[in-house]
Amino acid sequence: MSPIRAVIDLEALRANLRCVRALSPSSPVMAVIKANAYGHGALRVAAALETVAVDAYAVARLDEALQLRAAGIHRPILLLEGVVSAAELARAAQHALQIVLHDPSQLAWLAEYRGAHRFIAWLKVDTGMNRLGFRPEAVAAVRAQLATLHTPLAELRVMTHLARADEPDCAMTGEQLARFDSVIKEFGASASATAPAHSIANSAGAFIWPAARRGWLRPGISLYGGSPSSARAAVDFGLAPVMSLESEVIALRAVPRGETVGYGGTWRAARDSRIAIVAGGYGDGVPRHLPSGTPISIAGCRAPLAGRVSMDMIAVDVTDLSDVRVGSAVQFWGKEIPVDDIATAAGTIAYEVLCGLAPRVPVIER
Repeated sequence: MSPIRAVIDLEALRANLRCVRALSPSSPVMAVIKANAYGHGALRVAAALETVAVDAYAVARLDEALQLRAAGIHRPILLLEGVVSAAELARAAQHALQIVLHDPSQLAWLAEYRGAHRFIAWLKVDTGMNRLGFRPEAVAAVRAQLATLHTPLAELRVMTHLARADEPDCAMTGEQLARFDSVIKEFGASASATAPAHSIANSAGAFIWPAARRGWLRPGISLYGGSPSSARAAVDFGLAPVMSLESEVIALRAVPRGETVGYGGTWRAARDSRIAIVAGGYGDGVPRHLPSGTPISIAGCRAPLAGRVSMDMIAVDVTDLSDVRVGSAVQFWGKEIPVDDIATAAGTIAYEVLCGLAPRVPVIER
């Protein structure tokens, strides 16, 4: 059996949730656990967060929500993409799911709906992301249409998504907040109306933009210990890594000066070198585009990747580490190597690295 494994620290997960809550103690928190909880296991993560009374969960798609319901998760679950057909709307009603409304087709399905279940619906306002949602000037007409439904909504809430909140000095976020506030004011325009429940802040919004710390918080990457900022490390926000991808050295090789290592011969020994072969490659979720020199933790010390990532193995230059042997502990990312560092080296983001954990990798909870 290969020694590679993903170790999931559930106490770190719960600690990260507490860190989010501390930003706005009066705000309810909706934990984003789509895409198998960013590779950490949606059922595992939901069960762990149940113990600290998270307020709700958010997933992207119906099948993700149904998996949670089948596992006995009864807290509110929001479908971030909403439903994609009238049949899905009926199933969402059957399982008491909350839905996002972002497209006229969804309004039409709601108008045709004759069931008894009254939905909690989140009206998504496109304040600048230009992906999903109704533009601010269309919101009044949408509300008027929703007021005529055969089965009235139990509640209409409002949300938006910030496109560049991870950039601390980006003017666009302030502009998005202003557009969203104008919509909220429309809801409370009459004397009898009250401002709706609403949600603005993803992880970056919550940690970087105080003006977004209101209503429902929707943390995603921060729950898993990734940085919500493009400019600062996760540890700067008090966040701890939840996943550590670990393995072992399975072979040691002496490579003479001038010889190459791995496919394509992209790494050439500048001196007589000692190379450790580690179980784990792109078939396990290690990004193939990691360049030579990317730090890998071996026996608690950093050593540089030597050559291309293979499907099942990598090579690491351990010439300067005297204590490395077959069986020495290796960490690709986790507490010793931040996943954001690995993502940056690969030219991607931590989200993709974490979601890329392969099904063949065993998962261990600690």
